[in-house]
Amino acid sequence: MRRQVGSFAAAVAAAAGVIAGVKWYATAGPPAPVPRATVEVATVAVERTDLSTAKTMPGNLGYGVPRAVKATSGTVTWLPSVGAAVKRGGVLYRNDDHPVVVLYGTTPLFRELNGPDLTGRDVRVVLDNLRALGYPVSDQPQQTKPKPPKPPVRPGDGVLTPQAILAIKAWQLDAGLPVTGVIKPADVVVLPGPTRVSRVTAQVGDPASGEILAVTGSKKAVTVPVRVSELGSIKTGVAVQVELPGGSTTPGKVSRIDRNARPAEADGQDATAAEVDVTVTVQDAKAVKNLDSAPVQVSFAGESRKDILAVPVAALLALREGGHAVQVAGGRLVAVETGMFAMGLVEVSGDGLAEGTRVVTVS
Repeated sequence: MRRQVGSFAAAVAAAAGVIAGVKWYATAGPPAPVPRATVEVATVAVERTDLSTAKTMPGNLGYGVPRAVKATSGTVTWLPSVGAAVKRGGVLYRNDDHPVVVLYGTTPLFRELNGPDLTGRDVRVVLDNLRALGYPVSDQPQQTKPKPPKPPVRPGDGVLTPQAILAIKAWQLDAGLPVTGVIKPADVVVLPGPTRVSRVTAQVGDPASGEILAVTGSKKAVTVPVRVSELGSIKTGVAVQVELPGGSTTPGKVSRIDRNARPAEADGQDATAAEVDVTVTVQDAKAVKNLDSAPVQVSFAGESRKDILAVPVAALLALREGGHAVQVAGGRLVAVETGMFAMGLVEVSGDGLAEGTRVVTVS
């Protein structure tokens, strides 16, 4: 009988616990749901404005990008001073007491020019320079097809005719070179035009190996380091404005864009970016006659769009079917046509868009 009473008491206690639990749940309710993370968005008003892709960048006035002049053998026996100007036919330095002569052109001498009927663009460079210096090289053979044992004459080639070899000997005599009718690569330096010595690396008596000196063009120019990603409409021949120290401006023109990119200088931006040197020729030499070097600002003209609607680029949404849209504050998507991108903004047009319309953008 006691065992039955004890079992009954235990059952009552268990039931009371269940009832108490039910009562607590009914009073407290279920646990509050965990709030979901939300993405913060901001809105911005569509603005009516003018856009331009014009850029103003810092540059340095000087004589352009230096070009190293190197040698492979011999001994340096004479060197020019920094700032010396050397023209076609002039002596740049002396190697083993033989003059190293400046010729104009774009193809360097890459071999010894040592016999009749030799053809090539390097031969053309020599003959063009001799003709410009007043030495008779005679008429050149016209373009020919291969006919052994003579090589073909291609467009742009020159040919070492007997008359041309006589002209070479006459030039060698006047230049102080051994009169052999043979020109070695070490006898000349082929440069784009009139030259100014920008630095002298070697000393008299040094082995003629590696860099001997460096040269630039003879005309003053501005060098502008430009990130490859920002070249945009900057092309050779494009007109620019150069702002000089003191605020005066003078016109210029892009004369060269370097093809060798280098890492951009660290400035807190993308450390992996690359840049190239853009050379700007100053049109009015008188404007910079009193300056050999100076920091300047160069303005590159670009496209301009007047009185257009624009939003931040971050407001654009890419559509799955192609094209772009913006989201009007409140949820409606509006397909848009995009125009010019500049200064972090993009030109847009679309149904219902007007100045002051607020659209969603990344905050």
